Amino acid sequence: MSDSTTRFRLDITYDGSEFSGWAIQRDQRTVQGEIQRVLTHLAGHDIELTCAGRTDAGVHARGQVAHCDAEAMGQLTVERINRALPDDIRIRAVTEVTADFDARFSASWRRYSYTVCDDPRGPDPLHRRHQLSVGNHMDIDAMNQAAQPLIGEHDFASFCKIKQHGTTVREILDLRWERDVDRATGIATAVMHVTADAFCHSMVRSLAGALIPVGERRKPIDYPKGALELKARAAGVTVMPAHPLVLEEVRYPPESQWALRQRRTRSVRAAD
Repeated sequence: MSDSTTRFRLDITYDGSEFSGWAIQRDQRTVQGEIQRVLTHLAGHDIELTCAGRTDAGVHARGQVAHCDAEAMGQLTVERINRALPDDIRIRAVTEVTADFDARFSASWRRYSYTVCDDPRGPDPLHRRHQLSVGNHMDIDAMNQAAQPLIGEHDFASFCKIKQHGTTVREILDLRWERDVDRATGIATAVMHVTADAFCHSMVRSLAGALIPVGERRKPIDYPKGALELKARAAGVTVMPAHPLVLEEVRYPPESQWALRQRRTRSVRAAD
């Protein structure tokens, strides 16, 4: 940051159905590209966003967080930004923060949900773009039992697309499935909630891919644990479709700890 710029936190929600993911790609429609286009126009100079988690193509967000540095404070209001954005993106809040805040490296944890419709009638047509439809009723208790060994700090190489020089060690803080029934339609769904300090590429969809077959009784309860212990993509875990996946929330420590959290996260990534 320069002395003339101010750092802003943006809380963002979007329907990822028509996007090629968050990150800017040449000749592709992306969430970052759309927001940066609007912010650059309003601020009168180039704006670059840093987000808490780069969602893949088709993945949605209810609680994405990003930051940017801008010179023109008064132009970056929620109302002006949303009027210029397409309908499938909305900014929920714009907050002035200090330079210690980093949307990616200051985060304590991220929480995702993954929704599966296992009702024999199929998904509600109004929700079909955000749910995976499976043919068999799933055993939630078996899935939660199978999820227990995955909680904690592990090498999740069996559940990630490995990047060169990247780490696949992550700490899962919470992983559970809950049954939900729509009051209006009576259609049942199963929702996976997973919280971790960070996620590697395709990790959440792979966790779902290891646990859903257990719920359908196609795999034994110890299947996810066995895959974890292999520490390799050769474990054969299926990467499930993207459209039922939602980034629900990103949590940060108190402002006084932003810089410390950022330094710790950066040092861990550098060491890995």
